[in-house]
Amino acid sequence: MAILVHRFDAPDRFVAGTVGQPGERTFFLQAREGNRITSVVCEKQQVSVLAEHLDKILNEVVRRSGGDVEVPPPAPAPRDTQPLDAPITEEFRVGTMTIAWDPNIDRIVIEMFSNVENAEDSEEETPVEPEQELSPEEESDEVFVVRITAAYAREFVARSQALVNAGRPACPFCLQPIDPEGHVCPRANGYRRPLFN
Repeated sequence: MAILVHRFDAPDRFVAGTVGQPGERTFFLQAREGNRITSVVCEKQQVSVLAEHLDKILNEVVRRSGGDVEVPPPAPAPRDTQPLDAPITEEFRVGTMTIAWDPNIDRIVIEMFSNVENAEDSEEETPVEPEQELSPEEESDEVFVVRITAAYAREFVARSQALVNAGRPACPFCLQPIDPEGHVCPRANGYRRPLFN
């Protein structure tokens, strides 16, 4: 099966962003290169994990290169706080992601693979033997590939962390998000806890 590839080798912009109000936000990863824009939907947790792993990889690159590769320190705050570029058209929903450092071009390579349908959703599905695992490429029909510099990756991390932290506050007892009117906390035997100031 042919895979549709959305490739950005030197994007002008690569950001995480949201549409909607806290509690009802849809998270996007978006790249722009010239007039070409690609946006994919993802989960808040995927944005958080992507930012965390990018930081780890960059720190490892610094450690292994002994300072030969120029990697800036973590950014204290994002410089790009603008909304997502319009039009925001969902290409696909992200399932699996891979991240790697390419030493030949000194860039981070992020691959985001589309979510795939369950076996029961497809009438003719090739059975997979227990010992045979499919790679993300074999399971997906679309992939979004972005190559960014270490400096841009640090900027992406700062924006993503700010974006994730801008959501609803977490309940200190059950760690679930609290709506502005409070929430029913499972650790309070179903009693509604107010929003803490």
